[in-house]
Amino acid sequence: MRVLFVCLGNICRSPMAHGLFAHRVAERGLTDRLACDSAGTGGWHVGETPDPRTLATLRRHGISLSHRARQVVPEDFECFDLLLAMDGNNHETLLSRAPRSARDRVRRMLEPIGGGDVADPYYGGPDGFETNFAQLDRAVAAWIEELTR
Repeated sequence: MRVLFVCLGNICRSPMAHGLFAHRVAERGLTDRLACDSAGTGGWHVGETPDPRTLATLRRHGISLSHRARQVVPEDFECFDLLLAMDGNNHETLLSRAPRSARDRVRRMLEPIGGGDVADPYYGGPDGFETNFAQLDRAVAAWIEELTR
């Protein structure tokens, strides 16, 4: 099962989810069953490393991540079993780009924990990244449960 985490620029929320998911999957010994990547719907940051605040937040929680931002490409709808959007705008963008056969695999990140958006922390301070981490950690745990049932 391959999961793609998607936000706008692929430097804040989606790489955080990517790092968290990979870490929790490894902790549970599920790397042979679950894999992930992350991407953005926009291309502004392609090739850049995640935002330093994303990396610092992950490090504070004992998680490392090596990733370069990339934009969602048409092949992602074929290669990934699940595409998880961080918010409603990115969800709509993914649905508009997805072939009809892949639309049921485009879902919202917070869906298994009650729904809503993972707020974009880019223009705020470090507290927003910690808030994202807490939300994403709960959602990642719920998705791993769902995907391994």
